[in-house]
Amino acid sequence: MPPPARSVEAMTSISLRFFPITADDIDAGIAFYRDGLGLELRNNVAAGDFHWVTLGVPGTDVAVVLSEPGAGRSPDDAEALHRLVAKGAIGPIVFETDDLDGVFARLTALGADLVQEPTDQPWGPRDAAFRDPAGNLIRINQAG
Repeated sequence: MPPPARSVEAMTSISLRFFPITADDIDAGIAFYRDGLGLELRNNVAAGDFHWVTLGVPGTDVAVVLSEPGAGRSPDDAEALHRLVAKGAIGPIVFETDDLDGVFARLTALGADLVQEPTDQPWGPRDAAFRDPAGNLIRINQAG
């Protein structure tokens, strides 16, 4: 049984800060998320044989962190994660934009793996879907 809900007045504010995304090719991931989706490259960190990058939503503190499957994991875990991501088994990761057609055009021009063209969905949003270079399913909703 879940605990009882607290009143809204007693709750502390909370927001999303970082979201991890596995990317087997960091440079290809940068092109997809920065050049295709319009995120800002905020950090590029080397860590031994691996590196990760942080890309943020402009005008906010919200960011995604791209890291390789083997970063901080055993070889067996890295291979298992790589296989799950490549199958599209993790996600979808959903973004929202005020210009779905523009984002769709940029990702298409980059040669991104198209899953679904912009479509009015029966559950509400107009959206499109792509796979990023690692295989993660990315959905992009039209805002408003």
